[in-house]
Amino acid sequence: MIARLTETLNFHGQALLLRAERQRVIAGNVANADTPGYLARDFDFAAALREATAGAGGRGGIATDVMRPGGRPAPTLRYAVPSQTSLDNNSVDMDRERSAFADNAVKYESTLRFINGSVRTMLDAMKSHQA
Repeated sequence: MIARLTETLNFHGQALLLRAERQRVIAGNVANADTPGYLARDFDFAAALREATAGAGGRGGIATDVMRPGGRPAPTLRYAVPSQTSLDNNSVDMDRERSAFADNAVKYESTLRFINGSVRTMLDAMKSHQA
C-alpha cells in the first residue's frame, strides 16, 4: 500500500519537475524574442514524462542521464517550427509562447493541487485509524 502511494507521489513529483523545466524553456524563448537568429526551443512533455518515469528501472524516478546539475530534469529539447519566417531568422512566435506559458502554468498548478490533495487524503486516512 505504501509503495503504491509513494509511486503515485513520485510520478506527480516528476511531472511537477518537468512542468517547471518547460516553464523555464518557454521563459527563455520569451526573453530572446528580439534576439536575431535565436531559435525557439521546446520539448514533448508526454515523451519526457514517460522517459523520466521509465528511468531508474521503471520504479518511477528520473534516470541520471537526463538530469541537470541541481537535480533538474533535462528533457530532449527540439526546435520549434516557426509559423512564419522573419527577416532576422528569429523563430520565437510570441502568441505561441504566451499560450504555451499559460497552459503550462495551469497544468503546473493542477499537478500541485493534486499532490496536495493526495497528501491530505493520506493524512486523513492515517488519522481515522488512530482513534
